[in-house]
Amino acid sequence: MPKVTIINANSETVNNGKLRCAAYCRVSSSSEDQLNSYAAQIRYYSGVFENSETEELVDIYADEGITGTSEEKRDEFKRLMSDCKKGKIDRIYTKSISRYARNTKDCLESIRLLKALGVTIFFEKENIDTAKMSDEMMITIMGGLAQEESTSISQNQKWSIRKRMQNGTYLSPSIAYGYKRQNGQLVIDNKKAQIVKQIYKWYLSGKGVATIVKELNLRQIPTCMYGKQWGSFAVAYILTNERYIGNMLLQKTYSTDTMPIHKKVNKGEKEQYFVQNSHSGKYALTEIMVCAECESAYRRVTWNVHGKKSIVWRCVNRLDHGKNGENRDAHKRMYI
Repeated sequence: MPKVTIINANSETVNNGKLRCAAYCRVSSSSEDQLNSYAAQIRYYSGVFENSETEELVDIYADEGITGTSEEKRDEFKRLMSDCKKGKIDRIYTKSISRYARNTKDCLESIRLLKALGVTIFFEKENIDTAKMSDEMMITIMGGLAQEESTSISQNQKWSIRKRMQNGTYLSPSIAYGYKRQNGQLVIDNKKAQIVKQIYKWYLSGKGVATIVKELNLRQIPTCMYGKQWGSFAVAYILTNERYIGNMLLQKTYSTDTMPIHKKVNKGEKEQYFVQNSHSGKYALTEIMVCAECESAYRRVTWNVHGKKSIVWRCVNRLDHGKNGENRDAHKRMYI
C-alpha cells in the first residue's frame, strides 16, 4: 500500500510566509473631529504591521466623508473588494462592523464573498475573526447583529417620534376621516367634512350609532374604513375622536421594545401627550365664517389704511366676485 502524507493547507500564507493584510477605514462626515479620527486610523494601521513577523500591510483603503449606509458610493471599499478578487489580499482589518458596513445585508454578502475567496476579516471592536468561525457560528453572530441593528434603528425612530410628540409637531401617519395631509399639515377635507358634520347632527338629534350606520349605508356614502359599508366602530370612532375639536391625544398605542415587536393599546404603560389646538383654526372665527355668495371660508388679514391697522375678515375668493373693485369687496369683508 502506498504511503500518503497529508500536508495541511493554509490559504492565508504567501511565499515569504507573511499574510498580506489590508486595513479598511471609514469616517461618516468631513467634520474636524471625524477627520482627526480618519487620520488616527491611518496612523494606527501604518504602525501595527511595522515590526510584525507574520503579517505585512499591503494597502490602506480609506473612505472619507461618505455615508456608510450603502456600499455604492464607497470607492475605496469597492477597490478593496476588487483587489481581494485579484488575489492580492489574504486578510482585512477594520475597527468595527459599523466602520466596515452600516448595512447588515451588504456586510453579510461581502463576508460570504470574501470567505469564498479565502480572505478573512477581523473586527477589532467586536473581537470577531472570521478565520476562527464556522459557517453556522458566523450566521448566528451576524444574525444577532442584524437583530440588534434593527432594534437600534427602531429605538432611534421611537425617540424621534417622542420628541416630536413632546413639542407638538408630530403628525400621525393615520389621518382621521374628514382630514387630509397638505404641506405637512393636517387640514380639513371639505367634502368628507360634510359627512362628519352630518354624523354629529344626527347623533345630537337623538339618533343612535346603529341608526346612523344604517342611514349612511342607505345613502351609499363612501365609508371611512377599508370595508365597503359603514359599521358601528367607524361611527363611534368619529363621535369620540378628539381630533374633531382640533386637539390630538398622542401615543394611544405603542410598539414593544423587543423582538418580535407587537403593537399594544396604551393603558398607562407609556406617556401620552395631549396637544390642544394642534390643527384647529388659529382664530375663533376660522372655518366658521363663510361667504354668503360662494360659501368659501373667510380669511383673517391685517390692513394698513392711512397709518391705521385694521383686522379684516375677507372671502378667500373675493377676486372672483363682481367687476367693480369697490363693490366687489364691499360685502366680502367685516371689520373687527
